[in-house]
Amino acid sequence: MVSVILPAAGRGKRMQAGVNKVFLGLLGKPILYHTLKAFASVPEVGELIVVTGQDEVAALRRSLHHVPGLPQVKVVTGGSERQYSVWNGLKASSEQADVVLVHDAARPLVSRETIEAVIALAREFGAAIAAVPEKNTVKMVEDGIVTATPERAKLWAVQTPQGFQRSLLVAANEKAEADGFLGTDDASLVERYGAKVHVVMDSYQNIKITTPEDLIVAEAFLRQRKSTKEALQDAAAKVHDFLHNRKD
Repeated sequence: MVSVILPAAGRGKRMQAGVNKVFLGLLGKPILYHTLKAFASVPEVGELIVVTGQDEVAALRRSLHHVPGLPQVKVVTGGSERQYSVWNGLKASSEQADVVLVHDAARPLVSRETIEAVIALAREFGAAIAAVPEKNTVKMVEDGIVTATPERAKLWAVQTPQGFQRSLLVAANEKAEADGFLGTDDASLVERYGAKVHVVMDSYQNIKITTPEDLIVAEAFLRQRKSTKEALQDAAAKVHDFLHNRKD
């Protein structure tokens, strides 16, 4: 069984919306709804854990109780940093889960193919992350001066989900907590613990909605997916009708 932890406790200051950005509308539904539905489509996912601000826990529990088609959903309080929020979610996860995925709640465009690929690699090797090759030239800068230009072919932009064997992620978080270490992402804790992290090639569409412009892009991608799905369904229906009505 797979548990999914969805950090959603950020204030989203860059969105300038005055509310938690995951509650903003995306084609008529909250961003969080689209993200939850993406993971609910994967049969192996048996538990969803949303980590949010303390003042939003009760209301979110009531709201999610009425959403059809979701597996068990838990809502827990986040921490002062994303790492602490994930740790709270991990401690609330079922011990029956062999794999835990951590996914940004503000990434509603994640595909089922990516989710399943991360689960498979995490189950086999212990740790896996979704990522895409970096398209831009990246510079290392100190005091406003370029100090190095890393080889772009070796650079990947890390996304989510990040997947881990549950026991490994628990041990990595326990060590980080004991050492007072604050990582840049969950994989960094596992790397520090000594485990190798495998990479799943993801899609550039799996964006994190952070700014108002990101909402526009996300809506465009969703509309494209919807039109493509409808076109495929229409084509399949025509093929079905042709085969059903043809005369041998």
